[in-house]
Amino acid sequence: MPDKSSVLFVCVHNAGRSQMAAGFLTHLAGDRVEVRSAGSLPADQVNPAAVEAMREAGVDIADQKPKVLTPEAVQDSDYVITMGCGDVCPIFPGKTYLDWALDDPAGQGVEAVRPIRDEIERRIKALIAEIDAAQEN
Repeated sequence: MPDKSSVLFVCVHNAGRSQMAAGFLTHLAGDRVEVRSAGSLPADQVNPAAVEAMREAGVDIADQKPKVLTPEAVQDSDYVITMGCGDVCPIFPGKTYLDWALDDPAGQGVEAVRPIRDEIERRIKALIAEIDAAQEN
């Protein structure tokens, strides 16, 4: 078992949900967890409403850039969390796959992004507890 778990967040554009999730996990778990995010069709930039919603929560993701999903990123991760990317995520044995059904914040204002952000934060806290419990065993 490696010293720390690695988590990959995947959505289509890697501009909203996956970036917010990666931001929360990095913020809340610190260096205890290796965090990656990617998209099957990455956007040009992170959704400004997602950046603003995260800033309100005390997490800065303004410097993040959408990245393309690679099989290597999946293979190098212990947890692969998909968010509306369907069947494009490659499947490797021995990984923990979770699919989080979350509304897509693309094209939404910050008011619409806040509840998505809050749900992501709740799920990230539960994920950290799960990772911590698995590492104690």
